[in-house]
Amino acid sequence: MNPRSSSRGRLSRSAEFERVYRQGRSTANRHLVLYTFPNPSADRPRLGLSVSRKVGGAVERNRVKRMLREAFARVEGELRNDQDIVVVARPSAAELVERDGLAGVDASLGELIAKAGMRVAEPPGADPAAETSG
Repeated sequence: MNPRSSSRGRLSRSAEFERVYRQGRSTANRHLVLYTFPNPSADRPRLGLSVSRKVGGAVERNRVKRMLREAFARVEGELRNDQDIVVVARPSAAELVERDGLAGVDASLGELIAKAGMRVAEPPGADPAAETSG
């Protein structure tokens, strides 16, 4: 995989963000807000990030964005392909990155993805929690 992937996997235009905000569904926790909107023409989930100055200075904002991109890349293969996704970082996201690093961002984003039901359905019996040891 190239370190710099093409922009196909990202939302870049203001109109794309607005469509997701206005017509999509939102899910939130203490650190992040996740907006999703179906996009049947997409061949993979597209990510848009919004990290305002309330999160911190440029260094903090860029660190948060890097962590969010990395966390998204880790779960991208498990997600449905027909989604446009916008992640909005709340001011407490900088504290999360500072305190827990990538593991904290992974957990926070994973919680929202699960709440939104965005993962591809797993085959029956694939849930490791359902297994019993005998």
